Amino acid sequence: MSTRVKIAVIIPAYNEQESIAAVVANVNSVSTDEITVVPVVVNDCSKDSTLKIISGLNCIALNLPINLGIGGAVQTGIKYAFNNDFDYAVQIDGDGQHPTGPIPMLMEELRKNNWDVVIGSRFIKNEGFQSTIMRRSGIKYFQWLLKLITGETVTDPTSGMRLMNRKTMELLYAYYPDEYPEPEALIIYNRNGLKFGEVPVQMVERQGGQSSIQGFGTIYYMFKVTIAIIFTFLRN
Repeated sequence: MSTRVKIAVIIPAYNEQESIAAVVANVNSVSTDEITVVPVVVNDCSKDSTLKIISGLNCIALNLPINLGIGGAVQTGIKYAFNNDFDYAVQIDGDGQHPTGPIPMLMEELRKNNWDVVIGSRFIKNEGFQSTIMRRSGIKYFQWLLKLITGETVTDPTSGMRLMNRKTMELLYAYYPDEYPEPEALIIYNRNGLKFGEVPVQMVERQGGQSSIQGFGTIYYMFKVTIAIIFTFLRN
């Protein structure tokens, strides 16, 4: 008799009252006879009704006493998943951009390719929501920078949809970048010998709230992340 696979779906949430209930419902619809999928919502000290809403949902609700930022919230979820013997953890956004249906496919692709991390990319097939022109330009820049540093091509280096095995969880348990972790994490994977790849997914526009990166803030974001990537590379 085979053992059911346990997947923790880590959902960092800061002021996501408009979308979080639908995201959790979508995650709960993914479980099958072979896979148990558990939403783990990490409320990053939201100022709206997120805390109240998730307390009434079918999910694990982890409420942070102070705002740690996206990296700290995701790492909190990773630690929970590792300590509670989940086989895999997958990160998705709390704003509803990431589809939950492909989660079993992400796991199968990770297993089939012997990867440690698999990233959901919107740019392999260029289907679904593609973001703004300015943000796509920034993503192309990070693709080039990471290729220069690691030698690996990642089409969607800022994607917040990625599934990891326990080896990766254990590594990130000790350290995970805080403010804009996704591009930096690719450096950590590379420098620690983890294998990672991408699969195509179709994303949608955020279902509520407002992005923290808008307009010329994209340029500031690119500058900050460039410095962070270089320091992460040197530190590792």
